[in-house]
This record gives sequence, C-alpha cells and structure tokens, in this order.
Amino acid sequence: MLKGLVIAGAAAVASIAAPALASDGAVAVETAASLAPNRYVWAETGSIEPISIVVSIADQRAYVYRGETMVAATSVSTGRDGKETPVGTYTILQKKEDHRSNLYNSAPMPFMQRLTWDGIAIHAGRNPGFPDSHGCIRVPAAFAKKLFAATALGTTVTVTEDSVDASAPPPPTFAAIDGGEVARANAAQLASADR
Repeated sequence: MLKGLVIAGAAAVASIAAPALASDGAVAVETAASLAPNRYVWAETGSIEPISIVVSIADQRAYVYRGETMVAATSVSTGRDGKETPVGTYTILQKKEDHRSNLYNSAPMPFMQRLTWDGIAIHAGRNPGFPDSHGCIRVPAAFAKKLFAATALGTTVTVTEDSVDASAPPPPTFAAIDGGEVARANAAQLASADR
C-alpha cells in the first residue's frame, strides 16, 4: 500500500512540474495565463525561427515566441509606481551574465539583457508577481538563465501596458519591419559604446 502511495504521489508531482503543452509542443495558453509568482514554463519546439518577447505590464507576464509559436511564459515584476517600466518596442542592446546596477547600490542583476541605455533591462530578481522594480523587468532566476542563452543582440522585446492574448501571434519584429536595420544599428552602437 505504501509503495502505491509513493508512486501515486510521484506521478502527481511530475504532472505539476511538467508544463502543459499545446498539440504542437508549444506552451498551452491556459498554462501561461495561470502562472503563480516566480514560476515559468518553457517548452522549446526545436524550431530555429527567431525569438521575440512580449511583456504585459497588466498581466505581469512575459511571453517568448519562436516565430508565431509561444514557447515560454513567465511571471514578471515590472516597475512600481513612480518607476514605471517604459512601454514600447526595443531590441536587446547588451547582455551580461554577471551584471551589477550602476544606479542602485551595485544591486545584482544576473543574466542582464539591456533594453535601454538609461537602465531598463530584463534580469533575474525578486519576482513577487506584482510591479515592484525600479523599472526593469525582473524574472525568475532559472528563466533568466534560459532566456539569456536563447536570445541574441537585436532580439525584439515589446513591452505593453495591455493584457496580451497569448494565443495570438506576437507583433512583427524589427527585422520583419525594416529588414533588420534597427537591430544592426543597435549592434553597431553597442560595439562603439565605451561601457
């Protein structure tokens, strides 16, 4: 009897830990919408399509797409009142695995991916599931590490105040809009920056 309970308990834990996948292996929209604070799901499909990221301030979620397929979602903590995360479409300007803040007492910002030169980035940090940062987009540490490995300079990140329909395709990337000119300009700026 005890052996049966242990096996049943292990199966229950496995079903909680495994992300719900859509029929094509992508993350199920329902799973992305129901994430608790400091939780994420990641289900790579094996595609080599470019990655794009959409951050919803209203949902306190970030969604990662390969092409038009959502492959990951996470809870986030965006900027609190008076330090709001700016909305817009950005490209990743700089990546640094072990970064410390220049503005806030050398606070750790692991797996930092810079979106603006004035201090806005995606990085690992406290993730209570509500706006609590100085403007950055904080994500769970394990997610930050996976995202850091998956992205490149020039990856498009869209930040919106609105809720996101995760079943809809992401907005077009800069590469699709202008042939990649913005991403190349940002990469050139990074190469010439003395930072």
